[in-house]
Amino acid sequence: MVKKPDKKPARRGFYAPALSETRELMLEEAGGVEGLDQEIALLRLKLRDMIRDEPGACEMHLKVAGTIASLVKIRYSISKEQKKSLREAITKVLTELAIPLGVKAFIK
Repeated sequence: MVKKPDKKPARRGFYAPALSETRELMLEEAGGVEGLDQEIALLRLKLRDMIRDEPGACEMHLKVAGTIASLVKIRYSISKEQKKSLREAITKVLTELAIPLGVKAFIK
């Protein structure tokens, strides 16, 4: 019996034809990263390197700093749905615990 060679799985995704298999795996891994913490940290490191290596490029430093500020603002903002959920959770705590037990029980 002649064994046929294993076929490579078909590459998927819009960018797959433009990427090597290694880069495609890296793209898949990057897709699983949540939040902006790593991007903010990376930009901070890049800004530090730019200030050290190109001290006269103040305009570029300000642009990178502005980008970092925007990402930090996005990172710590919450959506309307999150605000609603938080409000509901606080209301539930107050109505089910704080008020029946007396609000003073929660103040130290």
